[in-house]
Amino acid sequence: MTRPALDLVPAGEPADPLTHNPLNGVTGGIWRTRRDGRPAVLKLITPPGGAAGPAHWAASAEPGHWNYWRREVEAYRSGLATTAWASAGLAGPAVLAVEERPDGTVALWLAEVDGRPGTAGTVGDFAELARRLGAAHADWLGRTGELFRYDWLARDWLRDYTLSRPVTEPVPWDHPVAVAAWPTPLRAALRRLWERRRELLAATDRLPRTLCHHDVWPTNLVLSDGGPVLLDWSFVGPGPIGEDAANLVLDTFFDGLVDVALLPEVADAVLAGYVEGLRGVVDPVLVARAVRLTGAAKYFWLAPVMLNRAGGATGQTYDRRDEAAMFAGRRPVLELLARWAEESLP
Repeated sequence: MTRPALDLVPAGEPADPLTHNPLNGVTGGIWRTRRDGRPAVLKLITPPGGAAGPAHWAASAEPGHWNYWRREVEAYRSGLATTAWASAGLAGPAVLAVEERPDGTVALWLAEVDGRPGTAGTVGDFAELARRLGAAHADWLGRTGELFRYDWLARDWLRDYTLSRPVTEPVPWDHPVAVAAWPTPLRAALRRLWERRRELLAATDRLPRTLCHHDVWPTNLVLSDGGPVLLDWSFVGPGPIGEDAANLVLDTFFDGLVDVALLPEVADAVLAGYVEGLRGVVDPVLVARAVRLTGAAKYFWLAPVMLNRAGGATGQTYDRRDEAAMFAGRRPVLELLARWAEESLP
């Protein structure tokens, strides 16, 4: 077990490492521990250059950058993470302390949230979360001034993140592992998705703008008795409606967190819940298109990166599972993604 610095967690207290993305240069570690006699989570935030990792996950010193290193600290310090979506019954965990450290890192102390992990969520849980997301997004529509109130909010997260993914061309669309797992029509559809990526992003620019979390998925969710609690506000900023709901569907299944047999049911339930949350504010037809469009725009790069890695391209670090199993396991989700793209663009 790796312990954080002794000046953060005394030797007599627990310091159990929690799973996180080790590639992201912003996160120096996350531990379940205690502070002032109560259960707590400690997250160590690392400035640019302070952690090893691939360039496409490097921390940035630019406030508007998709991976600005201090964004989550500021989201909690300003109260945004705990109050922005409170009217819809969504919040972040309570902040216990923010400590600026002599080495330039920041220790973010959060209250541990009691409840079921999002990975244990049911179809009904995801539908209810989507409904609350819709209501939260509806509340922020038209509040343009507030969307740009803080310079540390992600400026254009969807475009900046997706275009930063390390795709090497030419993409080997007919690599044997892909041919074995993905039928020809699916490979052709994924290729069109990649080739139309800028058209997709341009279409998302025409959608109504709201405040987005940009990383809504089961590992950032606790289902507490008081309602859903969202963790990890490090990507928060303005974005198109639909994006958070789309990400909830896709990330849940791309990462194998829920049985993929439930994909159609979860996708329908999330869409219905999200439409309900925005009812009376945005036309349901537009809401449905926004979910499909932003989902396609969020993951146009995934198949090319998988194929790059299968073809031996360097710098491909997205997933370390067995390739054949990964390609086969993601087929139903990629088919949904391709269908969303075809239905969203003329």
